[in-house]
Amino acid sequence: MSIKEDHSRFRDIVKGKIKENFKKYVSQGEMIGKREEEFVKIPLPQIDIPNFRYGAKQQGGVGQGEGQQGQDVGEPGSGQGEAGNNPGEHLLEVELSVDELAEILGEKLQLPRIEPKGNKNIETVKTKYSGLAPVGPEGLRQFKTTYKHALKRLISTGSYNPEDPKIIPIRRDHRYRTFKKIVQPQTKAVVIYMMDVSGSMGDEQKEIVRLESFWINTWLKKHYKGLETRFIIHDAAAKEVDENTFFRTSESGGTLISSAYKLCQQIIETDYPINEWNIYPFHFSDGDNWSGEDTRLCIKMLKDFFIPNTNMFCYGQVESKYGSGQFLKDLQKEFPNQEQIVLSQIENRDRILDSIKDFLGKGK
Repeated sequence: MSIKEDHSRFRDIVKGKIKENFKKYVSQGEMIGKREEEFVKIPLPQIDIPNFRYGAKQQGGVGQGEGQQGQDVGEPGSGQGEAGNNPGEHLLEVELSVDELAEILGEKLQLPRIEPKGNKNIETVKTKYSGLAPVGPEGLRQFKTTYKHALKRLISTGSYNPEDPKIIPIRRDHRYRTFKKIVQPQTKAVVIYMMDVSGSMGDEQKEIVRLESFWINTWLKKHYKGLETRFIIHDAAAKEVDENTFFRTSESGGTLISSAYKLCQQIIETDYPINEWNIYPFHFSDGDNWSGEDTRLCIKMLKDFFIPNTNMFCYGQVESKYGSGQFLKDLQKEFPNQEQIVLSQIENRDRILDSIKDFLGKGK
């Protein structure tokens, strides 16, 4: 069996282990702190590391250096403590690509493939290698195929000598990779995360949002290469921040959810033409809003702007002992059958997987 086959089997075992303990990986976030660009390092204590096993210990004697045959090398030392009877835990870190994680997520949650919307007139040109030809640039010469043609030529002419198997290709043996340009429609996507950072949204609530957003991004990246992300935080006022600030900011004071929706709309109108971009706003809060009047303004903005211009608008309510949770109730009452408004209640970490299914299960 080849090294490639062994490696493929090992990766299948790794994926199986991740699927078995998928809820733990999602809710505890062991992967997220180990991201390196498009790869994630995953700790897998369940897989034993292959190791050498030595034969029975030989008493006395020396291998090299000074000494006579059969001479003892010294008395055994005296250690402290008792011998254990349990094996040590081997912690093995394995790298998986974001695409592989997305595949596992999709299989585990049975997520449908997303059908991107957007302007099909935006096109990208890709090079596809499609065959072999007897002419071409030297940089595309296929050595193995060229060698085979030279071997066939020598055998067919009776020039091949098994005792002296010299095979020297001539010009007519050369084979080169051929390619063609393929024009494909390109679709682009942006995720705009909004989060309430008022005092009632504590570290645990923000960690739930951090974990969930990682997996949302992982799935969307499978369908949109070069996915863009933007981050908005708000209490009574909203501002755009980077990802690090988004998950670490704590504020106090009142909450005006409409401030985040207004800024989100402004970002979309300025940077993301709706006929060219697939747009995914996600808002996370504990459900407290300053007033019923502001909630009515939010509902109007959802109807007038977000529903017509985005793939879907997702609201996730993270449970907090300080939050009333009223905003979710208001949205459920206003949009009981609206497919583009996706609502999810996230009581704790164990609910993250269900919430991801709520948001991504329709394949929009």
